[in-house]
Amino acid sequence: MKNNEKLKNFEAKQQLIAKRKAQGPRDNKIAILAGAGALLVALIGQAAYFGFGPGYVPAEESAAPEVTSEPNSSEVPDAALAENRIWNASLNLNTEAVSLELDGVNAPQAVANFVALAQSGFYENVSCHRLTTAGIYVLQCGDPDGTGAGGPGYNFGPIENAPADDIYAEGTLAMARVGGDGSSMGSQFFIVYDDSQIPSDSAGGYTVFGKVTGGLEAIKAIAALGTSDGSGDGSPLEAVLMNSISVE
Repeated sequence: MKNNEKLKNFEAKQQLIAKRKAQGPRDNKIAILAGAGALLVALIGQAAYFGFGPGYVPAEESAAPEVTSEPNSSEVPDAALAENRIWNASLNLNTEAVSLELDGVNAPQAVANFVALAQSGFYENVSCHRLTTAGIYVLQCGDPDGTGAGGPGYNFGPIENAPADDIYAEGTLAMARVGGDGSSMGSQFFIVYDDSQIPSDSAGGYTVFGKVTGGLEAIKAIAALGTSDGSGDGSPLEAVLMNSISVE
C-alpha cells in the first residue's frame, strides 16, 4: 500500500473515532431523558388516579351522587360479621371465574362490608368501571352507578391493613376511597393485576382486605385490551360486569 493511501486510511479512522466520541454523550443524554420521561409518566399516572381518588366525579358528571366523607354508622355492617377468619369468595367477570380470599383477621370492617354486600346481591351485575394501565395497574369495581361516585348509601373507615411500604402486590384486593379521606370507603374496591407502588396520601394507604387466588389471568386479559379511549386511565374497552358472586 502506498504511503498516501495509508495516510488517507489513518485519517478516515481518526475521523470515525472522533465522531463516535462526540455522539456518545448525546446518545447517553437521550437515553437518560427517555428514562426520566417514562418515570414521570408513571408518577403522573399515580398522582392523577389517587389525587382525584376513587369517587372523583368529572365536571360533566357532577350531577351524579358524590361519595360523602362522613360515615353513616347506622348502616355500616358490623365488623363482627367477618368472624375474625379467612373467607373464600368467587365471582365471574363476564364469563370468566375469579377466586378470592378475604382477610377477616386483618381487615374485619372491610371484609364484613364485602360479605354483607355480596350476600345481599348488591354486587350482582355491577360493573368494573375503571382500568389503569400506566404507573399503577388496577381494575376498579363495585360502583352500581358506573361513574366512580356511587356506593351502598353509607361510608366507613378508618383504613385497615395498608402496606407500610406502599407496595401493592399482584393479586391484591383493596378498598377504593376518596383521596385524603380515610372514612370514605363504601362498595368500591380495586384489584391489582400487576405489582404497583401506590403512594399514601394525607389519610394514609389503602385497606387491603384480600387477594385473588385464581383467575388473575382473566383480569390481565381485560387489562391487555386497554381502555375505551386508549388512555392509561379510563373505562375498560370491553365492558366488565361482576356476576355469580358468592362468599363462604
